[in-house]
Parts: sequence; structure tokens; C-alpha cells
Amino acid sequence: MWWFQQGLCILPAALVVWTAASFIFAYITAVVLRHVDPLVPYISDTGTMAPERCVFGIMLDVSAFLGVATVYIRYKQVEALTNPDEVKLNRLNQLGLVLGWISSFGMCVVANFQKTTLFFMHMTGAVLTFGVGALYILAQTLLSMYMQPHVHSKATFLVRLGVAAWTLVSIICMFVSSVIMYSILVGTDVEQKLHWTPGEKGYTAHIISTICEWSLAFSFISFFLTYIRDFQKITLRAEADLQSSHLYDGPHCPAPLHPEAGESSPLLGGRT
Repeated sequence: MWWFQQGLCILPAALVVWTAASFIFAYITAVVLRHVDPLVPYISDTGTMAPERCVFGIMLDVSAFLGVATVYIRYKQVEALTNPDEVKLNRLNQLGLVLGWISSFGMCVVANFQKTTLFFMHMTGAVLTFGVGALYILAQTLLSMYMQPHVHSKATFLVRLGVAAWTLVSIICMFVSSVIMYSILVGTDVEQKLHWTPGEKGYTAHIISTICEWSLAFSFISFFLTYIRDFQKITLRAEADLQSSHLYDGPHCPAPLHPEAGESSPLLGGRT
């Protein structure tokens, strides 16, 4: 059995691969069509113009769905491993679920509101995705700290702590460089600017900001790689509980079937 066939580890793996592919595919398409500069454009700029805009939006919507599923499975796993009397852990786990779902919803907002059209909504989606997503990473890192060593190893906690630090540093650097860029380019419609010339006013701050954005994006999705070993221990099973032998209630419903008497359903028997 291959590693991705064990349990539900395919879920976080698919989330990471698919989201990274949505960024990279949009970037390659935008550069080939000369819609953006090759040197580290903003991720949102690579999904601004058609045709990459459509593909970028669809792929991010799929990532949001995978994110919702992954966050929920993680929540149920921690819930099953946590004693109901441990109020702190249970509340932190519930908080993580809410933060994870909000972050996933933010990806839908980013996917459907482009930077050059509805800048406010696009920035709102970015804050929900990365800002709230960073809080989700922090919540899960704290859970890993509290649940070691009987559930998580110290190595797992340290890896998640490292990714959380990576995310925090990327957010701070991106925020500072963006503030500097906008302060330098006062009066310039920066959100509409897709092409930059080396040496022009605000270029250095722009490059630092874009590098930090890409670093933030990959630190965020890399966190879910730490779920792979955990999800290998989870299996999904569905049970169907038949409440009645017929579909409707009322005076004209058929009599209950008795398989032991050799009776069969009219639907299954081909009768109308």
C-alpha cells in the first residue's frame, strides 16, 4: 500500500498539491501571455486577466472545499483524542474549526473578487485567508503542544512551531513592505499596476512585498503537510440505517415487507 492510500492522508496532500498548482499554473500562464512580469508578481496579479483568471478562480474554489474537509476531519480527530473534561483543549479545538472554515471561505472570496475590479473585497478575502489562517495555524500548534507526548511527538510540535514562525515572519515583512510601498507611491493606482520596471519609484518595496506574499502562501499550505501522518490513522466509514421498508407514510402506503416470507419490493421487482 502506497503512503497516500493509508487512511485519509490523501486529503491534506491533495489540498497542498492542488493549491500550489493553482498558484503555479496561473503564474506560468500569466507570464507566457505577458500579463505580468516574470520576476515575482503578486499572486493575485497572476489571476487578474483572462484566461488564467477563470482557471485560477475555479482551482481556488476547489482548494477551499478541500480546506473545509481537511479542517473538519482534523477537528473530529482531536475531539476523539481529547478527554471531554479537558475544557481548554476542547474550546481550542472548536476555535480552530471556526478559524479554519473562515480561512477557507476567504479563498472563495479571493477567487471570485479580482484585485483590479473590487479591491476592497479582494483584500478582505486575503485577510480572511492568510490572517485568519495564521491564527488557525497558531491554534493547531498550541493543540500540538498540549497534546504531546501522549498524542503528538515533540518533533511534530517543533515542525508546526517552525511553520507558524515562518508564517508570522512572512506576514510582518509583507505588511511593513506594503505600507512602505503605498507610502512611496501616494497618488498612484497601485492595485491596477501589473508591470514594474527595475529602478522605478517603489520597485524595491514592491519586490520585497511580493516575495513575502509568496513565502506566506507556501508557509500556509505547507502547514497541512504536517497532517499527513495524523490522517494516515483515520478511516472513513458510512452506515445506512433503514428506518422503514417504504418511502412514504399515510393510509395508502404499502404494507411492510417481510423478506423472510419471500416478499420483494415492487420497485426492485420491476413492477409499477
